[in-house]
Amino acid sequence: MLLRLAGPLQSWGERSVFGNRDTLPFPTRSGLIGMFAAAQGRHRDQNLDAYGALGFTVRIDRPGRLIEDFHTVGGGLPASRGLPTSEGKRRDTALVSRRHYLSDAVFVVAVTGPDRLLAQITDALETPVWAPSLGRRACMPDEPLLLHADAEDPVRELTERVPLSLGHQPAPGRKTVPVDFVWDTPPEGMAAAQRYETTDVPLSFTPGDRRFGSRPLWRTTEELPATLYAPRPSSRALIDYTLAACAKEEPA
Repeated sequence: MLLRLAGPLQSWGERSVFGNRDTLPFPTRSGLIGMFAAAQGRHRDQNLDAYGALGFTVRIDRPGRLIEDFHTVGGGLPASRGLPTSEGKRRDTALVSRRHYLSDAVFVVAVTGPDRLLAQITDALETPVWAPSLGRRACMPDEPLLLHADAEDPVRELTERVPLSLGHQPAPGRKTVPVDFVWDTPPEGMAAAQRYETTDVPLSFTPGDRRFGSRPLWRTTEELPATLYAPRPSSRALIDYTLAACAKEEPA
């Protein structure tokens, strides 16, 4: 399965607690699994073990720009109307938080896993119970979200076929362009990879018992064909790619 994650704002938190809501520079495993679970109508206290078989490879078409929202709640109110506290009292000051977002970012994600599970997820994304979002419910995705429901080799699609939504047109005469990738398994036959650790493996989404595990991932820069570049607006090239993919998925 191939997904294109694009929109005015995205936020993929790794340590988003209390007053500081961070974002990683690429989609997180917990954010993607949360999107799938919401589309399928699963409740937060349901078991997540089935999603453990999924693999993700992220192509970073546009990293976007990191922005911060200085957010306040409850300011300027009399003490009797302040925000409630855990002690049953009222705050006499505003609650301040800083929320970070990626503006104008574009990612294409290759999702691998058991055929039955992928089919269930793609069906849910096409007719979701709860609307997909890009890390937070306020961050709505552009269309098309689902590029390919049944790619034979999704990673090869990323490197050879899916249109590139770059921020700038490749220089005249250039045959390749450098594009960053994030892998959750060590890439074979690719450029030298940098290894990282993230804490984005969802163990429980249950309110009051949200738990996450850590995992390694690898980042590389690959030279992709400059002919994949789709100038803005790239919707026509993406729609053409999606229609071609749908035609291949139709039974003969």
